[in-house]
Amino acid sequence: MFTNIANRGGGLFDDFRRLQREMDQLFSASPMPSGIRALGREAYPPINIGSTEEQVDVYLFAAGVDPRSLDISIQQNLLTLAGERKLDTETGVNYYRKERFNGAFRRVVTLPEDVDPDKVQAKYQDGVLHVTLQRRESSRPRKIEVQ
Repeated sequence: MFTNIANRGGGLFDDFRRLQREMDQLFSASPMPSGIRALGREAYPPINIGSTEEQVDVYLFAAGVDPRSLDISIQQNLLTLAGERKLDTETGVNYYRKERFNGAFRRVVTLPEDVDPDKVQAKYQDGVLHVTLQRRESSRPRKIEVQ
C-alpha cells in the first residue's frame, strides 16, 4: 500500500529518533515516555509482567502475529519471546506516518531465580500471548504448625 519514507536512507532516521528520545528524556519532567507513540521499535510488542507467590505471568500484546510463528525459550533465567508480524502493504504509495510495526521482534525478560523452567505454559488468545511460569515448590511460602 505505502512505502515507509522514514526507512529510506537506513540508519540515519533511526539515529534521529534515538536522539529525539534522549532529548525528550533529558528535558521532560517524567523519565517515562509520554505515550505509545514515544516508544521505539525496541519496545514492540508491549509487555506486562506480574507475579504472585505461586507464579509469574507475562503478557505480550502482539495483535496480528501468527501464534505458530512465536518462539518462546528460557535459558539461565531469561525468557525470550520472538516472532514476526507481517502486514500487507500496497506498492506505489508513500506513508507520511506509520505506527503499526511490521517485521521481526524479540523481547527478553529476566525472571526471578525461583521460577521452575520445567513448569511453563503459553497461551495465545485475542492477540495476547500469556506465559505462565510456576515458582519452585521449595521457594513458596509454607505454614509450619507448632506442636
